[in-house]
Amino acid sequence: MTKTLILLFHPDLAHSKANAALAAAAAKLPAVEVVDMQAIYPDGIDMSNDGECEALRLIESDRIVLQFPIQWYSTPSLLKAWQDAVLTRMFYIAYEPEGRMFEGTPLMVAATAGNVPDAYRPGGRNMFTMNALLAPLQATAHRCGLPWAEPFVLYQADKLAPEALDAAAAEYVAVLERWSVSNTALCGKEPEPRRAAQ
Repeated sequence: MTKTLILLFHPDLAHSKANAALAAAAAKLPAVEVVDMQAIYPDGIDMSNDGECEALRLIESDRIVLQFPIQWYSTPSLLKAWQDAVLTRMFYIAYEPEGRMFEGTPLMVAATAGNVPDAYRPGGRNMFTMNALLAPLQATAHRCGLPWAEPFVLYQADKLAPEALDAAAAEYVAVLERWSVSNTALCGKEPEPRRAAQ
């Protein structure tokens, strides 16, 4: 059974509905480890002090999920700091012992967004598709040799009724289960809208 590592980058998980529900459901799966990165690094992450530990965590996993809320059309600041500290170390400073060992590890993004799917299109309220907003992460995956899986995106995340949130969490678990046994083909299509029944 493959080990899936979910790195959860939420700045305030205690006040999260969607990310907390998704992470709690995923954590019940066998061979899935959910790591609350904000809890580990409340004051930020440092390449010198934290890079080696985080690189080892990645190398020991078979699949990686970066889970976070979309904030101002981007990732939370800790995720960017993690990229700067960990991926810079692995692929520019310690490529042979770390980066090379991590290459080929499939990567999935699991993101929550507050608006409706229709807002994420050319001419929509947010102007860009979700794929366009996630392009920097896909480019990072490409640079690091990490096969890119279709993102899991939950829209209207802060507005879902409890039963809709439960359904979304169940769908997330199903996606993770299917992914863990797949060959993870590269996928460039737009993430499927996840509309909860109201």
